[in-house]
Amino acid sequence: MGNLPLQARAADMPLKRAALMPLWSPQAQFAGYYVALEKGLYAQHGIDLKILKSGPGCSPVQALAEGKADFAVLWLSTALLHRADGKKLVNLAQMNQRSSLMLISKKTAGIHTIEDMNGRKVGLWEGDVSIPLRTLFAKHRITVREVRQSHTVNLFLRGGIDVSSAMWFNEYHTILNAGIDPAELNTVFLSDEGVNFLEDGIYAFEETLRRDPALAGAFVAASLEGWRYAFDHPDEALDIVIRSMREAQLPANRMHQKWMLDRMRDLMLPEGAKTVLGQLREQDYAAVARAMQKDGSIKDYPDYAAFTWSADAAKK
Repeated sequence: MGNLPLQARAADMPLKRAALMPLWSPQAQFAGYYVALEKGLYAQHGIDLKILKSGPGCSPVQALAEGKADFAVLWLSTALLHRADGKKLVNLAQMNQRSSLMLISKKTAGIHTIEDMNGRKVGLWEGDVSIPLRTLFAKHRITVREVRQSHTVNLFLRGGIDVSSAMWFNEYHTILNAGIDPAELNTVFLSDEGVNFLEDGIYAFEETLRRDPALAGAFVAASLEGWRYAFDHPDEALDIVIRSMREAQLPANRMHQKWMLDRMRDLMLPEGAKTVLGQLREQDYAAVARAMQKDGSIKDYPDYAAFTWSADAAKK
């Protein structure tokens, strides 16, 4: 059986049901998963996958805890926070190799450094996705006036806040599309400030891995194949993403989704970097865990070997 093609082996066995909850609604940020589903890659690996609805009001960690999802896309800081709270989350693969999180201000606001944000109104998203930002502020010993920021950038565009939280692949491009020239903005990437809190890893509970490690391995392998296919066939990937967005009754802008897919490639496969698609490097993990412990977000954190299911996701 070892020399049979993957498709032939999978055809001889019933498909295993599994569910994935992404971190947010369908968009090119998750193109690899939708492409893998559409192209039958999960089925070829023996999985009958369902991608669950996500977005406002949905919690991937809660979906895992309630058994509604087997796998979820989470930020590393979110996983560490919940792991410290007793939830045995394990990183199966790390997709983004560099943080996309950034802070944006208009040059007219006169904010040129992190210290210039002290006492200014800064938009923060609700929940644990603002952990990296609070870590940055604590590192620079500044106190900002936190203003709750929705999933739009309207508050920033209307002048309601001095600084906006943004993802490079999403909100930054939305601000440019609103008619603001890049030369009119000051931007700060958290990764450039030593707060490289990696987003978008694949996570599962330890119990899921103990129960069926072959399922986890197959899921990761199919997901990585989906991402590679998406990057090699961007137009087809965009067709699939936009179709998924319309099925979810979401507005779809192809130009914005193309920007997002291009940036995801930059984040997942940084040019010139010695990284492997899907690998959470030990030094990256340790840097985030130590920073969260230092700022008091967590008291302790597990060893790298206990937190990751495999050091080399590409071989799973």
